[in-house]
Amino acid sequence: MTIATAERRQAMAAGLGAISLWGALATLSVLAGPIPPFQMVAMTFAIGAAIGIVRARARGLAWIELVRWPVKVWLLGVGGLFGYHALYFAALQLAPPAEANLVNYLWPLLIVLLSAPLAGERLGWPHLVGALLGFAGVALLAAGRGVSFAGSHALGYALALGCAFAWSLYSVLSRRFGETPTDAIASFCSAAAILSLACHLLFEPTVWPATPTAWLSVLALGIGPTGGAFYLWDHAVKRGDIRALGALSYAAPILSTALLVMCGLAPPTVTLLIAALLVTAGAVLASREMWKR
Repeated sequence: MTIATAERRQAMAAGLGAISLWGALATLSVLAGPIPPFQMVAMTFAIGAAIGIVRARARGLAWIELVRWPVKVWLLGVGGLFGYHALYFAALQLAPPAEANLVNYLWPLLIVLLSAPLAGERLGWPHLVGALLGFAGVALLAAGRGVSFAGSHALGYALALGCAFAWSLYSVLSRRFGETPTDAIASFCSAAAILSLACHLLFEPTVWPATPTAWLSVLALGIGPTGGAFYLWDHAVKRGDIRALGALSYAAPILSTALLVMCGLAPPTVTLLIAALLVTAGAVLASREMWKR
């Protein structure tokens, strides 16, 4: 195994770690209680920023080095992290959650499609079919909950589509800044936390977690799905196979639903099993190059 191959596999492992952490997002959000969205983002992104700052300082990185990034890098990082979440919460306000989430989950497919023109990757039929199978699994899962697209929610669907483009563009374009260290994520999380706090103070009431379990869930969210996962994802998209990562990302909503079932927060269904099989088949197909010697 060459050094390049080992590095790519490590990056793919980091990507799988991020996807697994995103699978816990729904369960931890439920356990955290009815905290307003922008307040939740401000709290959890602040924790995520603290993780990166402590990591960087422990390695001897100066404070100035944590903010000395090119303007393009700042725009991409803050636009990706804050822009995605702002669009997502706006979409949920203007469209039913099931439909908005289904449109939002076009982002893994868009990552695959955009990897050729924007990241210079060679796109083969296994990547396309794998991503389509993954989306079919997520669509089936959404259909099992009941979806019905209505013209009155068109703006919400458009914002959800904006979410998909925001995260896919952030993920693919990050590859162009491969020389930018993952330490930059701490800066982006800090900026996103400040912007979210401003939106919270302008648009939302403040609701603090009501129980110790709720506080621990917020902490876990900041350490995992809305904190540590961003560092893992940054390393993955810069060093791994971004085409396979796109298809593998469809495992996140499946893992999320499965965890809700395991915690007794949602009923088990045959639809979940079929959706999981579709996503697994798509992931294996899209990442088949990883299994070759």
